[in-house]
Amino acid sequence: MRNLTLLIFCFFSLCTVGCENTDTRLVTEAGFDAVRAVALSDKAVQQMAVRSSAYADSKKRVAPATSKYARRLKRLVGDHYQEGDLTFNYKVYLAQEVNAFAMADGTIRVYSGLMDMFTDDELRFVIGHEMGHVALKHIHKKLKMAYASSAVRKAIAATDSTAGEIARSQLGNFVQVLMGAQFSQLEEKEADDYSLAFMKEKGYAPQAAVSALKKLATLNNKHSFLSSHPAPGMRAERLQMQLDGKATSIEDQKKGLWDKAKGVVVFVVNLVVGLLRWLTGLL
Repeated sequence: MRNLTLLIFCFFSLCTVGCENTDTRLVTEAGFDAVRAVALSDKAVQQMAVRSSAYADSKKRVAPATSKYARRLKRLVGDHYQEGDLTFNYKVYLAQEVNAFAMADGTIRVYSGLMDMFTDDELRFVIGHEMGHVALKHIHKKLKMAYASSAVRKAIAATDSTAGEIARSQLGNFVQVLMGAQFSQLEEKEADDYSLAFMKEKGYAPQAAVSALKKLATLNNKHSFLSSHPAPGMRAERLQMQLDGKATSIEDQKKGLWDKAKGVVVFVVNLVVGLLRWLTGLL
């Protein structure tokens, strides 16, 4: 780890060699950010998520506990504040965006625009989907990406006074990256599968997962929720195939591949052992 740290600092130092206006403080900060992006522990991720969530809440209009949105969300969430070893907290942002997001500390935020559009069980699918991103540690990757973005931005700012002023003034940039970073197609499918299993386990209507995604598909990418949750129509078809018994979840596919791999390994080992025994018998 020490060697990796030195390499990263050397990289950022080389990037600014020969620049008269280099801000050494920003270069140092960029180096630290890059190291953190590689070596973030789960505890550090949790701590940063708590701070990021508080900042996001301070910049949004949070629905008071007495509002119809907050009361509805509380009813929908029920006792889902603790799932396994994960603790979740929920709030509604009063905004017409069709959006929702999660943080690594279990923060889940739902926009009132999404609540206006979805039925109760469709919202439960969205909540389960965000739970999945937390449980499967997709959010950890997002946070590391946000730190990497911070490192690059500071390295550039260190060599240009104008860029430096912009970088220093972007106090909310880190949180914006966390809230807006795009998940991979695989991560979205895994979160969908997590939510579908969650709905089945809790006795909610699993068909709502399909109808929720179909509703998102009608928005034609006009809302920010779609920029971080791509191809909702295809995802709806995929979940419908699972409900019809014509497809399996990503987790089941992984288990199937693992079982096949173990079978191949056992076959090869038995073949080698048999061959060795045969050769031993010839000697």
